Amino acid sequence: MEAATLQEMAHAIRFLAVDAILAAGEGHQGVPLGMAEIATVLAARHLRFDPVDPTWPDRDRVVVSNGHGSMLLYALLNLTGYAKISLDEVKRFRELGSHCAGHPEYDPAAGIETTTGPLGQGIANALGMAIAEAHLAARFGADLVDHRIWAFVGDGCLQEGVGQEVIQLAGHLRLGKLTFFWDDNAITDDGATRLSISEDVAERFRVAGWHVVEIDGHDLAAIDAAIVLAKADPRPSMIACRTTIARGVARLEGQRGGHSGKLFPADRDAMAAAFGWTGAAFATPAGIAAAWRVTAEPGRTARAAWSSRLAGADTDRRALFERTMAGDLPAAWRPALQAHKARLADEGQAAFSIQTSSDVAALLYDIVPEMMVGCADLEAPTNHKRQLAAFDAADRAGRYIHCGVREHAMGSLANGLAAHGGVIPLAVTYLPFSDYERPAMRMAALMGLPVKFVFSHDSIGIGKNGPTHQPVEMLAGLRALPNMLVMRPADAVETAECWEIALDHRTGPVSLIFARQQLPMLRRDGGPDNRCRRGAYVLAEAEGGVRRVTLLSTGSEVQIALAARETLQAEGVPTAVVSMPCWDLFEAQPADYRAVVLGPGTVRVAVEAAVKFGWERWIGEAGGFVGMTGFGASGPADALYRHFGITAEAVVAAARAGLASA
Repeated sequence: MEAATLQEMAHAIRFLAVDAILAAGEGHQGVPLGMAEIATVLAARHLRFDPVDPTWPDRDRVVVSNGHGSMLLYALLNLTGYAKISLDEVKRFRELGSHCAGHPEYDPAAGIETTTGPLGQGIANALGMAIAEAHLAARFGADLVDHRIWAFVGDGCLQEGVGQEVIQLAGHLRLGKLTFFWDDNAITDDGATRLSISEDVAERFRVAGWHVVEIDGHDLAAIDAAIVLAKADPRPSMIACRTTIARGVARLEGQRGGHSGKLFPADRDAMAAAFGWTGAAFATPAGIAAAWRVTAEPGRTARAAWSSRLAGADTDRRALFERTMAGDLPAAWRPALQAHKARLADEGQAAFSIQTSSDVAALLYDIVPEMMVGCADLEAPTNHKRQLAAFDAADRAGRYIHCGVREHAMGSLANGLAAHGGVIPLAVTYLPFSDYERPAMRMAALMGLPVKFVFSHDSIGIGKNGPTHQPVEMLAGLRALPNMLVMRPADAVETAECWEIALDHRTGPVSLIFARQQLPMLRRDGGPDNRCRRGAYVLAEAEGGVRRVTLLSTGSEVQIALAARETLQAEGVPTAVVSMPCWDLFEAQPADYRAVVLGPGTVRVAVEAAVKFGWERWIGEAGGFVGMTGFGASGPADALYRHFGITAEAVVAAARAGLASA
C-alpha cells in the first residue's frame, strides 16, 4: 500500500468527521483532524481487529482517552466495516439514540472498547487492560492471549494528576504491550500549553521507564517506524506525535478554536480544495473505501488462526478459557460461600468487619481464579491479599496489584480490567479515599462495569485517626450514584450475603463497605436464603402486640438499634429492627414488601454513624434520625459514639419523642 493511498485514507477520516460535525452542528474536530494519519497507519499496518467479530477475545484494544474526539473512533469503525457504526449512525452523530454519541464510553459490540470524558481516565483504563492481557497470557498461554493495547492521548490526559500515577505504575510493571499516541499539538481549550506547563513531557515518561519516540504525527513513514519500534520494546511505549490541531481547516489550524470551534460548510469546501478531495458529504470515494475495508483482512486471518488454536486446545483448557472470557463463574463458588455463611452463623463469633470481607475473598480466590485485587498501599489493614502472589514485572500470573499510594489510578485501572474481560477486579482502600476513586466509580456505574470497590474504615468507629479519616458524608454520596449498589453489612453473615450479591451482579459496580472495628454476630440463621438480596429485611420483629416503632439501621449501628429495641420492648412498646444493607435493592422491591418491612403508621427512627442525607426517603419527614450532623473528631471509638450521641439511649429518646407527637 503506497504512502499516497494511506494519505487519502487519512483524509477519509477527516472528511467523515467534518461531515458528521457539520450535520450535528457541534463536535470536537481537533482530535480527528489532528490524529488522522496516526489512526490510519495503526489500522492499516498494525492493528489486530475483525469487524465481523468485534468481541473476539484476542483482538487489540483501542482506547480513546481524549474522548471528546470520538469522531476519530467513529470514522475508523465505519470505514473498517463495523456494522453498528453504519453511515446512517454517523449521520446521526450526537443525536438521541445514535450509537455515535458525544462520548461513547463503552460498547465492545460496536468496536468501542472505552472512551472517556474525564481526561486521564482512559489512559488508566488502558493500563488496566494491559495488566489484564499480561495476566491472562500468563494464565492461558500466548497462543490464546497475545494482543496489544493502544491509547490515543491528549494533553489533558497527561496534565490530570491520574496521568502521572499511570505513567509511574505502567513503567514499573514494564507493560510492553501498552502504547500511547500523544497528540502533542501544543494547544488546549484554554490556549497554548505553554500557559500552564513548561516541563519536558516526553522526558517524564523516560524517567518512569517508558520507551519514548518523538515524531512528526503527520509523517506516515515516521508513524509506521515508531510503531514498529514500540512493538519490539519490552517497556511500555509513548509515541509523542507533534501534530497540528484541526489540520485541514485553515481558519482554525493550530489555534485554540481548533478544539471545538464551530465549523461551517465553507471550512469543508476549503479543506476539500486544499486536499484535492472530490467526495460529497458522507461519501468516501470507492477506491479509498475499498482500501479501508482491506485493513480488516489481516485481523480476520489472525482470528481464524486463533480460533483453530482454541479448537485444538485440550478440552479442560478450552472450557476454562471460554468460561472465563464469558464472565461465567465456576459452579463451586456459591455452595462454598453458603457453607461459609452457615459455619459463621453456627459459631456466632464477633469479628472485625473488614476481616469478614477478607475471609470471604480468601475463600473465593482459589475457587474463582479470575479475581484480581488492586490495593492502594493498605495491604495490612485491609488484609485482602492473603494467599495471592503479587502481579509484577517478573510474575504476570500474580493476582495482587500493589498500586502504591495511587487511589486515582487504582479505581480507573480496575475499570480497565473489567472492560477488558476475563478478570473480576477488586479495588480495596479506606472509605475516606473513595473521593480519590470517585471519577472512576462514576465511570464504572455509567459504563456498567462489574467492578467490586471494597472499603474499610467507614465511620467515626475508626477512632483516634480523626475526622479526615471519618467519612461521615461519603455513604450519601455513593448512594446518590445511579447504577452503583452500595452495601454496608452489619455482621459476618451479612458480609457473606453481600459478597454473594456482588458476584452475581454483572450490570454495574458495587461498593462493599466495612467497619474497622469488631462487630458482634447478629444473625444466627445460616441457611441458603439470602436475606440481604432484598436490600432490607426485618431482623427483629416487634413482640407483645402490634408494631409501634420501626428502627432502621445499617452496618455497625445495627447493634445499637437492637439494644434500643430491648429497652423499648421492656417499656411495653412493640418495636422492630430493620437491617438495610442496600438501599438500591430495597427500592427495587415490590411496594407491598417495602410496606411490610417499614411498618406503615409506625414511628420510624434511623441510626447510622453518617449524615442524615437520604434517610428521609425511608423515615419520612417526621421520622427520627440518630447520627452525624457534622464532621467527626479524634478519640476512642466508644467515646466518639457517646460524644456524638449515637447510642441506644438516643435512639430510645427519638422513638419516645415520635410516639409523643404521633
